Order: sequence, then C-alpha cells, then structure tokens
Amino acid sequence: MQVQPPITWMLLFGGVALAVLIAFAVISIAIAWLVFRRKPDPAPEKTWERLIDLTALEARGAPADGPRLEYYGCPVRLAVLVLAPVGRDGSIPEKEQLPELLEQFVPQFLQVVAAHQPLLQFWPAQVSAVGFTNAFFSNVALPGDRGKGTPWCGIAGRFMALGKPYLAGIICCDDNATGLGQLILEHEGQWRDVLRVKI
Repeated sequence: MQVQPPITWMLLFGGVALAVLIAFAVISIAIAWLVFRRKPDPAPEKTWERLIDLTALEARGAPADGPRLEYYGCPVRLAVLVLAPVGRDGSIPEKEQLPELLEQFVPQFLQVVAAHQPLLQFWPAQVSAVGFTNAFFSNVALPGDRGKGTPWCGIAGRFMALGKPYLAGIICCDDNATGLGQLILEHEGQWRDVLRVKI
C-alpha cells in the first residue's frame, strides 16, 4: 500500500477550502445585493406651479378711474385671477373665446381685467370644485385670519360659461384693512351676488 505524501493531502485540502470560501463569498455578495440594493429614486413628477406669493404683489386698492369692482359693495382692485376647467377632459377655451367667458362669468368683468391688469393663471382641469377651492386658498395663503383684518380678500367657486362648467379663484386688494377675508361659493349664482362691476 502506497502512502500519499503529506503535501498532496495539504494541497487537496487547501484547494477544497479555497473553493468553499470563494463560493461562500459569491453567495454572500449575491444575498447582500438582493437585500440591500436600492431602487432608483423615481423621476420627480412634474407639477403645475401654482404658488402665488402675495408679498410680491403690490398692496393697493381700486384705481381712481375706469371700471369699479365691488366685493359686497366695497371697492377693490382685482390682483389675481385663476381659471380652470372642470373634469378630467376639460380645457380652457381658445384665446378668442376668453372675452365671452369673462363676460358670462360676471357682466363687464373683462373691462375690469383690462384695467386692473391682474396676475392671470390657467390651472389644469380640476376634478372637483372643493378640491380646487382648497388648492387655491392653500397656494395663495391670505395673510392674517384668512385675509380678515388685512387689505387682501379672495373668492373661489364654480361658474358656467360657454355652456360648460369652470372654476375661478380671485384675489382682491383694498388700500386699507377690511373684514372681507376669503369666501368659498356654494353655487354658481353667488358670483353675481358678491361681485359687481360699475362703469
């Protein structure tokens, strides 16, 4: 019987041990990769920029001449006008239809927009009037107690024009502090109760 030299056993044992260590290392790396791999951050979703900073707007009241806009009888200047269609498939009318839309919103309102030169924004289609009014006043953030006791006030709600429903949010300003604050309209007919234009 021939006895293998000790060095052969050592080499054989060493080779097996090395193979086991390599296999263990490969399996450990694979498990670590599966457990700790980080999913890539999703691309940031594009949002419609709607923030309106009132501090960047001039706090002044109604112009001395031209059409006069009244909010519950108080003369104010139209500072911000936001318009949005209702429904997922809604869209803002073409440019040439906007005068008619504004005229149906409040009679002679187009003349107020032309004279007061408000910040005008068109928001994408809104699913509900409640969602729009909440988003509008969240993104405007009237100072004080929702505008009360400050020169700023606002109204938001739904209206009908051109045979379709739309949403409007307006911010107005006076020279002095008022108690008007913000108002969310419950039905379309309230716009003409709250706002009046005098030429």
